[in-house]
Amino acid sequence: MKKMASTFIFMLAMIMLVTACSSGAGTNTVNNGTENTPANAGSTNEAATNEPAAENAESGDAVAKSTVDPSISGEVTFWTFLDNKEKDAALQKAFNEVYPNIKLKTIFVPFADLHDKLQTTLAAGKGAPDVALVEQGQFTRYSTGNVLEDLLQPQYDAGKYQSLVSEYNWNRWSSIDGSKLLGMPWDVTPAVTYYRADIFEELGLPSDPAELGEYIQDPDNFFTLAQTLKANGKYSMEWRDSPVHWLGDSVGYYDSEMNWVRNTDEFVKFLDISKQVNQLKIAPHDGIYSDKGKQRVKKGESPMYVAGTFGARDLEINFPDQKGKWRATTMPFGLNVGMGGSTFVIPSQSGNKDAAWAFVEFITTSEAAWKLWIEQSVQPDYKHITSQEWYINHTNPYLGDQEDYKFYNELASLIPVRRYTRLDGLAWPLWVEGVLAALDKNIDSKTAIQQTQENIENKLKAEKEKLVKELAQ
Repeated sequence: MKKMASTFIFMLAMIMLVTACSSGAGTNTVNNGTENTPANAGSTNEAATNEPAAENAESGDAVAKSTVDPSISGEVTFWTFLDNKEKDAALQKAFNEVYPNIKLKTIFVPFADLHDKLQTTLAAGKGAPDVALVEQGQFTRYSTGNVLEDLLQPQYDAGKYQSLVSEYNWNRWSSIDGSKLLGMPWDVTPAVTYYRADIFEELGLPSDPAELGEYIQDPDNFFTLAQTLKANGKYSMEWRDSPVHWLGDSVGYYDSEMNWVRNTDEFVKFLDISKQVNQLKIAPHDGIYSDKGKQRVKKGESPMYVAGTFGARDLEINFPDQKGKWRATTMPFGLNVGMGGSTFVIPSQSGNKDAAWAFVEFITTSEAAWKLWIEQSVQPDYKHITSQEWYINHTNPYLGDQEDYKFYNELASLIPVRRYTRLDGLAWPLWVEGVLAALDKNIDSKTAIQQTQENIENKLKAEKEKLVKELAQ
């Protein structure tokens, strides 16, 4: 998301703290598997530039233009947790150039207040806005009970955009069974590894993004690198338990039929990897944006960390003097993970749904809107946007003029589908508790994974039964 207002950046940082760092662990709302990591992390993705992609880009523009009806009128009340008056004014101006008869009333509501207030008004049946911006970790509050419009219905026909976004981004805003689209896909935030190329080169470590990305897919290689950094007083990770949480974020907690999905050999493997991180003490169990963390980064003691694609923006804000020294490559261990994101929803109680949809469609799919969003490190996931020359040829001076957008887009298509349920937030602290117990007490990983599942399923049994009944209605 480039800093246009300090409040905006602060709020996004708070969002990431809420969704990414529990007990000092990885990310709570992330998504993705353990395969298909591109070997050439710094190169162009051919699939993103071949003829079919170009056809998709053209069809996306055609679809967007064909649905515009400038005669639509009315007032749209829009709740957002992003507080940026300059951005709001620019977006409203661009929107009204296409829809001159729609009055947009943008209301800033602090993050927690917005999601609480939206939940209350939806339950009460009155008082909700026409459109709301909802963050990924809060979305499941409203994904049952028919309180949101299904955007696949003919009135909206959002299905025409499905081929233009990644399967992951489309499905995360769907109902649990996938039959409804309850939020319009907007941004995508694939996880990457940010690292100090100058320090890596100095220590004789792979420093080219493609070379390093391929190297760290193998756990043995990663730990060789990590121990080299440690021998020189440097850390390779923030949190000691991150690897198993990254895997968890890639697959979720439950599948579309509400079956637990974390009791697999892959989770045993990644818990073992987390144990090795813990035993080698290659992570301080502290974030790089804490007071101590910032000092480590300034001293070159934390030259490597995993974050969503907002990471370069945050590094530049906090460490502007390190411009040109950082680079981005793939996550380690063959993982592809999504780290956050938001969606635009239309409450079923909206009194002006046609105008609300016109706004949602414009704000998520139009090139005019995306040229404004991208300035704030909001990463698009629509092929008719990501195939544009102004997008794919972008370079980032902070990352040594690396073609960052092209690389981020390459990763977005690799994030596997996971299901989000309102049980996820309840399961998370119990999951962390089980992982940390395994690390601290050196419990056999297979046993720890099984015990953690049993504990969670026992404690969430009543809530799960309640949710399953709701889904059957």
